[in-house]
Amino acid sequence: MPDMRRVLMSLCGVAVCAVAVGFFKMAALGVDPFQSLMSGLDKLIPIPFGTLYVIVNVILLAFSLAFNRHKIGIATFINLFLLGYITQFTLETLQGWIPAPGIPLRILFLLVGIVVICIGSALYMTADLGVSTYDAVAITMAEKWKWGKFQYIRIATDVVCVLLGTGVFLLGGGELGQVPEIVGIGTIITAFFMGPLIEFFNVHIARPLLAGDKKGAAAT
Repeated sequence: MPDMRRVLMSLCGVAVCAVAVGFFKMAALGVDPFQSLMSGLDKLIPIPFGTLYVIVNVILLAFSLAFNRHKIGIATFINLFLLGYITQFTLETLQGWIPAPGIPLRILFLLVGIVVICIGSALYMTADLGVSTYDAVAITMAEKWKWGKFQYIRIATDVVCVLLGTGVFLLGGGELGQVPEIVGIGTIITAFFMGPLIEFFNVHIARPLLAGDKKGAAAT
């Protein structure tokens, strides 16, 4: 049974990531590759984003359970059932407060989203209680099927997500000029700069939290 500190870190990490995705969507300057796919599907399929997110991740979960269930944990299910709905709530709240943000505010939303998603990812990943269903796909291809190194397979899956996201966005009635809202500078930044930022917050926030927990347990 995982300790409560790790469970709470996973829960908070996923919630923080979900809020960050809401800021990314509000910025409309590009989201991470998987969310670009989700944004395209959201344009095409007329159901609430939270419900759509659960459906897509249940499909990916079935893949993981069939081929690599060892990567599935508590955090996987927290991500599956909470992230989409918290993202939807965050976006709708921000839209209610600021219906038509200008470029300076959109850039601010993007910067906030980048920092916040890296903090959330650090908490969620350091807790080590399972990976997201999307992460599990590339891990399975790399570690179980031996198709290549994880980082290269992840790049391939990200490219597929971006292409599919763009395609279904256009099929759903989106205009070509709107594509940068889901595949733009935010997508590039998350692809190249999230890793170092996540490691920074791992060192300064997530790992000290676990270290503090171990010291507390030793003291008792």
